[in-house]
Amino acid sequence: MTMRLSGKTAVITGAARGLGRASARMFAREGADLVLLDVARDLPGVPYALGSASQLEYTAELCREFGVSVMTRQADVRETHEVEAAVSMAVGRFGRIDVLVNNAGIAAPSGKMAHEIDEHEWQLMIDVDLSGAWRAIRAVGKLMVEQRSGSIVNIASTAGLVGYRHFAGYVAAKHGLIGLTKAVALDYAPRKVRVNALCPGSVRDDPQVEGRMLAEIARSLDVPVGEHEEAFVQAQPMNTLIEPDDVASAALWLASDESRQVTGSVLTVDGGFTAR
Repeated sequence: MTMRLSGKTAVITGAARGLGRASARMFAREGADLVLLDVARDLPGVPYALGSASQLEYTAELCREFGVSVMTRQADVRETHEVEAAVSMAVGRFGRIDVLVNNAGIAAPSGKMAHEIDEHEWQLMIDVDLSGAWRAIRAVGKLMVEQRSGSIVNIASTAGLVGYRHFAGYVAAKHGLIGLTKAVALDYAPRKVRVNALCPGSVRDDPQVEGRMLAEIARSLDVPVGEHEEAFVQAQPMNTLIEPDDVASAALWLASDESRQVTGSVLTVDGGFTAR
């Protein structure tokens, strides 16, 4: 154990399960104190169950096993006042924020041609997956600029680099997130605040982190759950799905001082999917 984040405080959104939980556990193992945020309830218009308050607390319990301090708060990234209140709570407890992982996101409503998407469905996707990340950056960035240090890791997707049929809203949001990453990286570079995007490929729904994103994407594509993993593997050059810890390890590197000269970059963890 190298304790690469010892003495640092990290805020992670969408931390109740999936990649948020995987990143939180890995950051805790490396010594970071944590502020774990999640909407922790279902949202109208999202056709699957989101993380719950109990799952968020379970993530915190797993992290505390490493001896770090952990705070949790329910926060909807669509609501500026909730994001700002969470950041104020974090600063009040820890005095600073060194890392922000913008992980909160939804994969559906999807599974439609572009002209079939209604106004609410489009706005919901953009508001969570793109504007939500901007709200968190807005709340945390000014603190990092004052500190003249910090690392922001935006969890995008291979959908931020290529198109996918019947996922226009998701693809637009993730492409926008990569654009936001590059623009903010240039804004903050003179103040030594780094901003990078991480693009996972098809991530296995590991029961340990209670992930279900891949299954929901498959459902949107009418791929039978139970057969969907094999269908996604067939599209992978390395013939295997990405593990949640593969993505968390990349996020850890971007959060740590080991990547101190890396900003405005887009790092893929996709088994070669976007190399074609």
